[in-house]
Amino acid sequence: MSAKVRLAGVGMIPFTKPGQGEDWDVMAERAVRLALADAGLDYGRIQRAFAGYVYGDSTLGQSALYRVGITGIPIVNVNNNCSTGSTALYLAREAVAMGAADCVLALGFEQMAPGALGTYFQDRKTQMEKPLALLRQLQGVDPKVPLAAQLFGGAGVDYQSRYGTANEVFAQISVKARRHAANNPFALFREQLSVEDVMQSPQLYGPVTRYQSCPPTCGAAAAVLVSPEFAQRHGLRATVQIEAQAMTTDYAAAFEDRSMMRVVGYDMTREAARQVYEASGVGPEDVEVVELHDCFTTNELISYEALGLCAEGGAEQYIRDGENTYGGKHVVNPSGGLLSKGHPLGATGLAQCYELTQQLRGTAEKRQVEGAKHALQHNLGLGGACVVTLYGRV
Repeated sequence: MSAKVRLAGVGMIPFTKPGQGEDWDVMAERAVRLALADAGLDYGRIQRAFAGYVYGDSTLGQSALYRVGITGIPIVNVNNNCSTGSTALYLAREAVAMGAADCVLALGFEQMAPGALGTYFQDRKTQMEKPLALLRQLQGVDPKVPLAAQLFGGAGVDYQSRYGTANEVFAQISVKARRHAANNPFALFREQLSVEDVMQSPQLYGPVTRYQSCPPTCGAAAAVLVSPEFAQRHGLRATVQIEAQAMTTDYAAAFEDRSMMRVVGYDMTREAARQVYEASGVGPEDVEVVELHDCFTTNELISYEALGLCAEGGAEQYIRDGENTYGGKHVVNPSGGLLSKGHPLGATGLAQCYELTQQLRGTAEKRQVEGAKHALQHNLGLGGACVVTLYGRV
């Protein structure tokens, strides 16, 4: 699977607060039509599709795509928690790289309910049994605090116990996210914040406050992936390609080493990044722009190190020196990230793909990272799965 798969078209709609947007199928249709128009292709050219969502009944992908066309193609529904969108992207890339198809659609959408994420089924075991068992052992469970905040907040406490990082360092990530979001018309939250604003917002767990957690949102995004031969044959403007991609799940150490950083996917991220760098011959020093999974500021900080953007224990200095923004080593989450765009679970991975494709095309307008040639994407789901993707200009 050495073929470099091309991005022929991408589409995304602005994310909205729960209850303020359209139905899931309407959002999905809009994103697909935008991606097809961007590619200059008719839906009849799509040979198979992967549709990602978390909250919804079976075969929603078919229902959404039938609004665009009913062509008999294989449509596979994907659910991989918060990494669902990038998992759909992974499967689409794999189908093209293996030669199973020349033109594949990856779609992600989500219609979420207000409030913190919860368990939908109350009559059976949760899929989070392993991480929650360790959470109880290491720090206990506070019934008044959302579980995700306890998990990722606990990872922040774990990191602080190792390196003594100040709470304000985590808060600076939210300030940076809003500063970037100011230039993104698709970002839900564009109002600027100070470190004081962030730190004085209600505390959730450990260093994490309300302004350091991503909001639930509704939205959709899509991408059309093609082989280089298909792009040439049809005269497509496919100037961005996937150089390498890796998907990992949890390692045994996540549940054996009594580390909250590992519980929330540090090892999955580090290994997926290693595989991508090794396969591509491109290292973190060659990457100019990154969209990573900032569901909480604590996860952004530990992901800097897991992705190799800075040395272990070096994240505080990396942030204080401004190496994570314009003028630094990497521009991280120029879109504003999940903290500012919101996090419609099924759509997030493809929204990241949309942003990085625009960056490498040079069409990101005020968000543009000058001279971007390589872009890195990181999308994480507890339970667990992590997808890391490296994009390059053709």
